[in-house]
Amino acid sequence: MMNVKADIILKNAGILDETGSFYTAKTVVIHQGSITAILDDKEAVNMDESETEVMDCSQLVVTPGLVNLHTHSPMTLFRGLAEDVSIDDWFNREIWPYEKNLQASHVYAGTLAAIYEMINCGVTAFADHYMFPEAIIQAVVESPIRCDLAPTLFGLSETITAEMEACRNLIQNHRHTNPRLALRVGPHAPYTCPPSILKAMVTMAQELGTGIHLHVSETEAQVKASLEAYGKTPFQMVAEAGGFQVPLIIAHGLWIMPEDRPLLTQNTTIAVSPKTYLKLAMGQGHLWEDSQSLPLASGTDGAASSNTLDPLEQIRLFGLLGKHFHENATHYDCQALWKILMKGHDALPFDSGKIAVGAAADLTFWDLSQPGVAPVHHPLAAILYSSGPQQVAHVMVNGVWAKKEGRVKMNREQVKHLLTEASQHLMTLGKGSIPFTF
Repeated sequence: MMNVKADIILKNAGILDETGSFYTAKTVVIHQGSITAILDDKEAVNMDESETEVMDCSQLVVTPGLVNLHTHSPMTLFRGLAEDVSIDDWFNREIWPYEKNLQASHVYAGTLAAIYEMINCGVTAFADHYMFPEAIIQAVVESPIRCDLAPTLFGLSETITAEMEACRNLIQNHRHTNPRLALRVGPHAPYTCPPSILKAMVTMAQELGTGIHLHVSETEAQVKASLEAYGKTPFQMVAEAGGFQVPLIIAHGLWIMPEDRPLLTQNTTIAVSPKTYLKLAMGQGHLWEDSQSLPLASGTDGAASSNTLDPLEQIRLFGLLGKHFHENATHYDCQALWKILMKGHDALPFDSGKIAVGAAADLTFWDLSQPGVAPVHHPLAAILYSSGPQQVAHVMVNGVWAKKEGRVKMNREQVKHLLTEASQHLMTLGKGSIPFTF
């Protein structure tokens, strides 16, 4: 009888690892939130299964969980609110005016709804960038998911000094309170944070021993405006502020220029959200030029622009657009796309993203036997091109079930009620006046 401690034993599993390699008939042992053993089924025959939860995974494919590396989770409140408008109107006439009347209760409700949706899609961790961070933290702590949170800081705000101090206090007060929560500094973007303010934010991150998360070069207009004002691209403005010296999540980077690429470091990850680029007609940009050399991961942006919070959908679009732009069906193969999906784990401090001994037990279980997906000739292709939330049978975070047998482990009716109530209240409040435009 093997002397391996176990809380959960996954038997007869097909494992699709972070590289896209597939292995059959494995037993995965989980104890205290981590993977403690991976055995051939023959090796596991004599394991002590008493007082242990045992799951037969013979009809499932087990993968590391998915990461949504850039979103604004409370923006589920605005899903479908600003459709078929220009990007300028989307920001300045629709979303930003409504956001001016946001309250903590709205943010809490929107975040809970986003977490429910992401878990349903197989997401085990997300990087968030938004206001009212205490409300987001409350929702995360009450749910089963992991979150890396960057409170949004607008450098043009008249109260930016006080807001930065509040951000510092938030990070100091919450950084070690929950193993599923991490925090970093969240400058909005170089165009809303003047150089001296952006540098002060990076310095604060360095002092706190954390990273930053910000929007960079989302549009061609932003790049041109930065060059006209400073003689530097937005990426170069971040570099001048010291941003590449700390762990850095770049949201979008769609219009990264050739001279920007050498600035990227091993601590840099670019979260791409192609559905937003298509929705808001942001142009082809430069991400698809030699993209295999870029540290790309999957984000979704907020539900107000991408409508859904499914990183798998985003990377499917990214690959299809790449094939289309290059007029080459062999580009952006399945393993390359899977690598982008898994890359988000590297940007986060949760020891997740691998099915290996010592890794966090953050796993997604796919049922690929359903019509619309079956027959499965290649498990990776079946997930990437045929699957959605309905194929996600179970989700585990830190060795705890976040979704099981197709049901998210959250109060669905409460989530719906809170979201509906918050959205209706926000619409009643209407649009506020905005102090500056995007």
